[in-house]
Amino acid sequence: MVLMSRAAGSAGFYVLTHVDDDAFVIRSWNDSQGGSQEIRPGEQVSGVAGQVISSGMPLPHDGALLGWVTDCQVTVMLAVHCPHPGTWDTPVPFPEIRVMPMAGTSALAEWPPFTSSPLEDGRLWEYVEWGQIVDIVPLVTRSTGLAFWVPLPGTRGARGEGFVVISDNLPGDDYWLPAGVYMDHWTLREGIQAPPPGRLLSLPGVVDLAHQLR
Repeated sequence: MVLMSRAAGSAGFYVLTHVDDDAFVIRSWNDSQGGSQEIRPGEQVSGVAGQVISSGMPLPHDGALLGWVTDCQVTVMLAVHCPHPGTWDTPVPFPEIRVMPMAGTSALAEWPPFTSSPLEDGRLWEYVEWGQIVDIVPLVTRSTGLAFWVPLPGTRGARGEGFVVISDNLPGDDYWLPAGVYMDHWTLREGIQAPPPGRLLSLPGVVDLAHQLR
């Protein structure tokens, strides 16, 4: 589990790992920023580790695909990237949530209030509880050939920059995901238009999200 905490004054990321039946280990995201600490039932946890455990915000798992709902319609995708942290000599990027509104029709008023800095808001799980952030993986995985990840040229997989193309409306019981192209909000703010879906799907490296997310 990845936790974000301000225990040390500024936002930091920590990894809580279950190592055996009655022991956990917590460590900083980057090993160079501090050592690990073992935690066992009944033992007091003090210092920064104790503050992280008691007040840290857990992040959704790596690869989670969430949606921001406005009037029962998903208007913005939230792609979670929490890759396994590296060591001091093989670091990896810090966890992030990429905000990807639907291009063309999604108005700024339909974007989340935390669009510019999703992890700074601190109310991630409140939005989930209120039904404003939902898991859209069940919609995507019901049928193949309807949802695709399209990496930008020069990037690979789902870790770099890219687009999500939904080729047909995906209905759910309480909300639905409209067909369209979803892309980085900073790019949309600059007035850059999304390429046509057909052109995007002809690019190399296209991934069917139904297969990837199952």
